[in-house]
Amino acid sequence: MTGELSWVPPEVDTTVPNPARVYDYWLDGDHNFQVDRELGEKILHIMPGVRDAARLNRAFLRRAALFMAESGIKQFLDVGSGIPTVGNLHEIVQGVDPDSRVVYVDRESVAVAHSQLLLAGNKNCAAIQADLRDVNDIVNHERTRELLDFSQPVGVFMLLLLHFVPDSWDPAGIVSRYRERLAPGSFLAISHVAADSNAPKLDEAVEAYKSTQNLPQPRTHEEIVRFFDGFDLVDPGVVGCAMWNPQGAGDMSDDPEINALPYAGVGRKP
Repeated sequence: MTGELSWVPPEVDTTVPNPARVYDYWLDGDHNFQVDRELGEKILHIMPGVRDAARLNRAFLRRAALFMAESGIKQFLDVGSGIPTVGNLHEIVQGVDPDSRVVYVDRESVAVAHSQLLLAGNKNCAAIQADLRDVNDIVNHERTRELLDFSQPVGVFMLLLLHFVPDSWDPAGIVSRYRERLAPGSFLAISHVAADSNAPKLDEAVEAYKSTQNLPQPRTHEEIVRFFDGFDLVDPGVVGCAMWNPQGAGDMSDDPEINALPYAGVGRKP
């Protein structure tokens, strides 16, 4: 990472790469360590288009957030929010309504520490450390309760998160527990690496993550659609990330396989 490391929480092992920091590197962020950059470059050598895929996911975040904000959502929960980079969720939605409230959740100390620094002075935002499985702890956290009213609609984001959740954790069951806590009219946005995207060398790129202790598990379109059980999918449904209501050429890659590498969708709780 550029700059001093004196602020890094003591429990963080800076010799082990982390997927969130690798993602930050691909987005040209500066919240990453040398070991993350080395893994990022290794994966780029295997799949040169993966940097574009990260950019497309970030562009999807913006479009989905604007859609929710323009649909009247004023409070947001970003689970697995990762390292803060340009174009954060709160910047997008508070650009629509300065009173919008956002709670970021991540289990990694570095991500939370960076987020708390970024949010200092923003009374309508908070960053808390928790595992996505701890739904009650997240919903009942003091800072969450201060900012979010779950009797009213909430916009929930789980971007490039669930493919790091093994089947043994029952990811669909975890998502359903969040759905149960949401009021009607709430939205859920998900992006997830596609197992059936036909992107070349995807298996080899996934294997490279072994050193992070967070091995991705790509899933098929059918498997990802199941995460939206109990939600009405917003048009055009679960599609390649770039195809979810693109606003311009910058929302897409020249490579159709990269456009489809992360699936993405938004659902509304009826």
